[in-house]
Amino acid sequence: MNSGKNILIVSPFFFPEPISTGKFNTDMALALNANGNNVKVFCFHPFYPKWETEKSNESLPNIEIIRGGKNLKYTNKTILRRFILEVGFAFFVFRKIFKHQKNVDIIIPVFPPSLALTLILPFLKNSIEKVGMIHDLQEVYSKNKKGIFYKWIGKIIHQIEKRGFQSCDKLIFLSEEMKNEAKKSYQLTSTNLKVQYPFATLNVGNKGLTNDLGEIFQKGIKHIVYSGALGEKQNPKELYRVFNYCSGKLPEIRFHFFSQGTLFEELKEVNNNSKILFHNLVAQENLEELYHKSFIQLIPQAIGTSKGSLPSKLPNLLASKCNVLCITDQGSEIDLLFKKHKLKKVITSWDKEVVLNGIEEFLLEKKENNSKQVEISTTLFNINSMLNSILEN
Repeated sequence: MNSGKNILIVSPFFFPEPISTGKFNTDMALALNANGNNVKVFCFHPFYPKWETEKSNESLPNIEIIRGGKNLKYTNKTILRRFILEVGFAFFVFRKIFKHQKNVDIIIPVFPPSLALTLILPFLKNSIEKVGMIHDLQEVYSKNKKGIFYKWIGKIIHQIEKRGFQSCDKLIFLSEEMKNEAKKSYQLTSTNLKVQYPFATLNVGNKGLTNDLGEIFQKGIKHIVYSGALGEKQNPKELYRVFNYCSGKLPEIRFHFFSQGTLFEELKEVNNNSKILFHNLVAQENLEELYHKSFIQLIPQAIGTSKGSLPSKLPNLLASKCNVLCITDQGSEIDLLFKKHKLKKVITSWDKEVVLNGIEEFLLEKKENNSKQVEISTTLFNINSMLNSILEN
């Protein structure tokens, strides 16, 4: 592994955002720095998952953080706020790149958003290696939208992603499924495409379990939990309907959403089921406790979206030994991964009875320690492998 590089990470999502891409980028930056590299980050002031800007001067040791977007306002309309994010971040990066690219060896644009790299390409020094990190394929999600307007938007997304991907010297995808879809859709060559699963960030057992969530998780009751970002790709309205149905069949179970943001608030507002409970995201130090006290943690993917992303929280859930129930497409990366390694449990249908049966299977099983999950998490979801993928020539 080469070390001692000057690396620029380009993504609006970064510390102190607690989940999803923000957490991933933060841990990646810290690991690159610990490996002997100088790391600089172009990012926005924290805004995700609430889509409300919170100005921040928080810093990290040895990481230069250059923030923008402090005056941006986002709407509740998904398509409009994504447009604001894409354009706003692209112009922020454009303004900053001339001053800060002088000694850069590697630039890591984290997709999405995708417009920023396309905008700065003509002005980027040829000596800078471009290593694209692909978290989501936005075109996959746009295909699920109906109507001429969304078809037009999908074509624009396709062209922007294609230009950005093709311009990179190396592309790292978080799943084989994403890589194959992008290769086919954007006419990419195999020589610069790599697959590296997202890495586990939960240091299980290092600090011991906290005991801050006792009021939420009553003893003697089993708790089924969705925690994390709640967007369209998680199919939140259907997930709520599934919880609502299953709570009527399993009165001894409690169902929980731990999240924030517009869709979370909409579900919370209409909920009148006392067995479905809504909570804000827990602090990072309480994550292990959250997983430990969850009887089942759900990983839901909307129909037809599995090619678009691999949930970044999967490694942490496996490392925690928590029971994991995935709802995904048949033949998806998660489906094949769980079957190959005989992990529990994947459902390839959103039918409420099918999900109920999956939950009941966990209820009928004898207590297991799920030790195989830890082995898989350590082997496949390894941050050192990610660093190798970024830094190797």
